[in-house]
Amino acid sequence: MHSTFVHLFSSVVLATGLLRVHAATYTQSTSYIGNDFLSGDFNFFTATDPTAGRVTYVDQATASAANLTFATDDVFVLRADDTTVLTASDPGRNSVRLESVLTFGSPSAMVLDVAHMPEGCGTWPALWTYGPDWPNTGEIDIMEGKPPSGVNNQNNNQGTLHTGPSCTMPASRDQTGTVLNDDCAAADDGNDGCGVEFATNTFGPSFNAAGGGWFAMERTSTFISIWFWPRSSTTVPAAVSGGNTEVITDNWGTPVAYFPNTDCNIASEFEAHNFVINLTFCGDWAGIASVWDLACAASTGVSDCNDYVNANPSAFSNAYFEINSVRIYE
Repeated sequence: MHSTFVHLFSSVVLATGLLRVHAATYTQSTSYIGNDFLSGDFNFFTATDPTAGRVTYVDQATASAANLTFATDDVFVLRADDTTVLTASDPGRNSVRLESVLTFGSPSAMVLDVAHMPEGCGTWPALWTYGPDWPNTGEIDIMEGKPPSGVNNQNNNQGTLHTGPSCTMPASRDQTGTVLNDDCAAADDGNDGCGVEFATNTFGPSFNAAGGGWFAMERTSTFISIWFWPRSSTTVPAAVSGGNTEVITDNWGTPVAYFPNTDCNIASEFEAHNFVINLTFCGDWAGIASVWDLACAASTGVSDCNDYVNANPSAFSNAYFEINSVRIYE
C-alpha cells in the first residue's frame, strides 16, 4: 500500500555545530507482517554467500519443506537447519537469505519489530539494506554483529555504513552509541565500515531474554540515523510500538547511531536499497580465528568455527528470527 509522503522539514542545530535536517513526518507505504514475507514480496537468495559463510542459502520450496521459514497472520520465522551433521566436504548449513522485491530510497524511515534473533556460537545474523552496485551505492547495517560485538553469542548490536571511497564520519556527533571506526569506505580497513556499537542487550541472548525490541532507521539526503528501544522501554514512541501508519522521527530522541554528510556525500553514496534478512555462519567475520578465539573457542572446546558448525546442529535450535513486522515509511 503506497501513500503520499508528508513533506515537512525542520532543522535542528546540534551542540556539536552540525546541522541535522529532518524529514520529520512520514506515512506508511509498505508493511510486511506474517505471511507477507512468503507471498512474493521477498526473493529467496540462493547464490554463494558473498561473505564466505559456512552456509547454503536455499530456495523457497526447500525452506518451506524443511520448516526453515514459516508464518502466521502475525509472526514470521526464519531459521537454519538444526538437525544435520555435516562433513568438511558437504555444502554449508542450510539457511535463508531474503531480499525485498521493492527498493526504498531517501527520504524514508523503517521500523523493525523483532521478538527474537538468531543466537549461538558461529551465528552471524543481520537485518540490513544495500544498493545495486555494492559498495558504490551503499550498505546500511541496522542489526548486525561485527567483531568483537554481535556475532558468536555476543550481546551488542552494531550499526554500520559501507560505501565507496571518500566517505568518512566526524569523530564527535549527536548519538548515544560508541564510535568504532570513522572510515565508511569498503576498500579500507578490511571493510570494517564506519561502525557504531550499541549498548548491551541489543543483540544475541540478552536481546532475546528481554523479548527483543524495535530497531528503526531514517535516511535522508543529508544523514542516516538508527535507533533501538527494548521491549520493556518506557521511552519507545507510541507510533513505533503501536505500528501506526504515520511516524514523526523528531519524536524519536537521540539516535544510537548518527551518520551525517559532513565528510560524506550521503545523497550520491546511497541509492535506493533492497531490505535483507539473513542468517549465515562463520565466514569473513564470525569465523576469523581471532574473533572465534575471543568469543567461543573456550566455551565450545572447538578451535575452528566451521568445524563447530558442521558437527553441532543442535547448537542452532535458537538460531532463528521471529519478526513481528517490518514497516516502511516514505
